[in-house]
Amino acid sequence: MPSYEYVTVDVFTDRRFGGNPLAVLVEASGLSDAQMQTLAREFNYSETTFVLPPADPRHTARVRIFTPATEMPFAGHPNVGTGYVLAARAAAPPEHFTFEEGAGLVRVHVLKGSDGRPEGARISAPRALSIGDAVPTATVAACASLKVADFATTAHEPLVASVGTPFVIAEVTSVAALERAVPDFAAFKRAEGEFPTLRGNFNLHLYVRLEGESTRLRTRMFAPLAGVVEDPATGSANATLAALLTSLAPGDNLSLAYDIAQGQEIGRPSRLLATARKTPDGPVEATVAGNCVAVMRGRVEV
Repeated sequence: MPSYEYVTVDVFTDRRFGGNPLAVLVEASGLSDAQMQTLAREFNYSETTFVLPPADPRHTARVRIFTPATEMPFAGHPNVGTGYVLAARAAAPPEHFTFEEGAGLVRVHVLKGSDGRPEGARISAPRALSIGDAVPTATVAACASLKVADFATTAHEPLVASVGTPFVIAEVTSVAALERAVPDFAAFKRAEGEFPTLRGNFNLHLYVRLEGESTRLRTRMFAPLAGVVEDPATGSANATLAALLTSLAPGDNLSLAYDIAQGQEIGRPSRLLATARKTPDGPVEATVAGNCVAVMRGRVEV
């Protein structure tokens, strides 16, 4: 019976048992799609990654990302964690990796400490910001078990945005409102029916500005239809949020950095550092970065 090596890491934290856990199968050749999905369901983390040989030898690897319920074209914490794991295994950790993924190429910059050892990673989102449909505030409120009055719509209405994976992004009025949010599975199912282009991907990302500061944020992300009731730290959603807020900020030539807290409500405090840049003529592009901590390693038989 074949067996496969795995490593687990906590991502977007510098402390073990914080952040967002990730399982990485470092040499996944030979696994079928169904086996990958079964293993992701067995680990039952927000995501599990499978590292495969690249189609183009100029790239580092092909990386496939699975939630317990479905495959993702791109996600943030799996790329940060996978980049960290591969760098930590290398005799001489490189500066960069390039991963082939469903959403495109993902550039990973390895973050190193003063001793030269990997501490985490920064990734560039594979796509520029795209903004899709507006979503009724009442629909979002029902999904989060909140009231319409709990949402701030001055900067933007709830809407769909993406830098590789789509999210419904909505601003709430206070930390108290953010803390009260509870995902309502039935409301998510109804919302998915209203937006067929988001079938299986009606993922809700809520945020609040801390003490009124535009670049200090606290967030929560619910994706119950993808098998993730609440995610401790969502790199792709926060990269999308950084790109969206930068696109709305005054000025045509602007770079902004965001300090984002997530996961406190479920006992997995996380810190994500996101950046976004816009120019007068070009698209809005984003990055997200964070530290990682190794937790477990072993082999799984299939």
